Amino acid sequence: MTATTVRRFNPVLWLGAPMAVCAAASLIFALPLQAFGLRPPEPVFALVPAFAWGMIRPSILPPFALLALGLYLDLLWGGPLGLWPLALLAAYAPVLFARAFLIAQGFWGLWAWYAVACAAALATGLVLMSLRAAIVPNLAGVGWQLVATVALFPFANRLIERYEDADVRFR
Repeated sequence: MTATTVRRFNPVLWLGAPMAVCAAASLIFALPLQAFGLRPPEPVFALVPAFAWGMIRPSILPPFALLALGLYLDLLWGGPLGLWPLALLAAYAPVLFARAFLIAQGFWGLWAWYAVACAAALATGLVLMSLRAAIVPNLAGVGWQLVATVALFPFANRLIERYEDADVRFR
């Protein structure tokens, strides 16, 4: 008979570590580096925890963490304050409400839903920036940003798998 170890849910590791990784990755990709005259795409790393936190468990802390991450992105990218918090919450809220349905999905199904959540977040940002600036941002750039962000799904899946059995009260 093997002993079963129960991991406790540590908010610092559950929220703080992904926030720090997202902030550092966003900062690195925001550096003005070019290779062959091209800049690397700037994926929205904060959408990884926005999706995963909605899947992991209901809590009051993730929306506040997403607010902080969104404000960080606004300051980093020079956008209007409140743009990215709203965009991140536009991805988080539907995932949270559809959590019972999404838990039964496999890897590819979750990736498709992650892509939908990313599209919802970027569409929210696109609409808000279009209303604010009275012009539509470059759709090709938004499309490449969406592709780069959707490619980050394995990290969201890893975060979900790491913590999905940590607190069985909410399953």
